Amino acid sequence: MSLVELIAQADERGLAASGLACLDRCVPLLGGDDEVLRPLWANLAAGGEPTAWGELLEQVRGKLGVAEIVDDEDVEDEAALLARRMLAAAPAVRSAAEARIWADACSVASLQIHRLLDPAEGDASSAGALPEELSSARAEGVPVEGRKAGMSPLVAAELRRQVSVLEILAGHGAGGLRRALEVSTEGRRVLRAVVSRRARGKG
Repeated sequence: MSLVELIAQADERGLAASGLACLDRCVPLLGGDDEVLRPLWANLAAGGEPTAWGELLEQVRGKLGVAEIVDDEDVEDEAALLARRMLAAAPAVRSAAEARIWADACSVASLQIHRLLDPAEGDASSAGALPEELSSARAEGVPVEGRKAGMSPLVAAELRRQVSVLEILAGHGAGGLRRALEVSTEGRRVLRAVVSRRARGKG
């Protein structure tokens, strides 16, 4: 099943987890530590109170210095700006309708972030619309080898992780959150290493 189809069929928890996982993998761009989003993950677990989501979200935004509206002029780095927008756009209420919009937007933003940061991509152009090869991959499924669709390894791996998270939650519900978090943690480590290398290169 393609990523687009998985998002369309996911329930409220799966959608919120999908968006949160994309954001979690991009935490290195927000200057946060690996635990900063844990309260939101815990809120999605069995027994988590949906009404507490908004307050927890505001606490996370406060820690990372992200307002609900992100001024483009405040952030020069395009990848960091996309990550900040992901957090700023997170819905204050855990509802399937709002979570679906957020999950889809986070999917696109995270893929674009990985494209911008991938050394194999060289000088990636403006974020703008998602490149045709990525749009097709989201709609048609994940290729066995990212290069077959014109994707670099970093982008192809992110696409696979997005699909994995949604498949895990679809199959196991709240019981799959730990595995979904593990998938996201793996991706975060990869991106943190990429961000670190880029910083050294600029230094």
